[in-house]
Amino acid sequence: MAIDWKETITFNPQVLTGKATIRGMRISVEHILRSLSHGISEAELLREYPDLKSTDFAACQAYAADVVANERVYPVKASA
Repeated sequence: MAIDWKETITFNPQVLTGKATIRGMRISVEHILRSLSHGISEAELLREYPDLKSTDFAACQAYAADVVANERVYPVKASA
């Protein structure tokens, strides 16, 4: 079953200057994804941030997947 990240990931100019955050908290999607990519486990993050839910991690990943799915890369011609 696909996760609907729109129920979890929020954007508010008054919170972290509008970055994608988890349920309006001052915990950014970027912070969670970078932490996971550096080997910090979900269990460690849940201990460090008790307001997080285990489903928040899947929402962050689903959001990132949707952002990357819409990314467009155009080749750049090398200058002569």
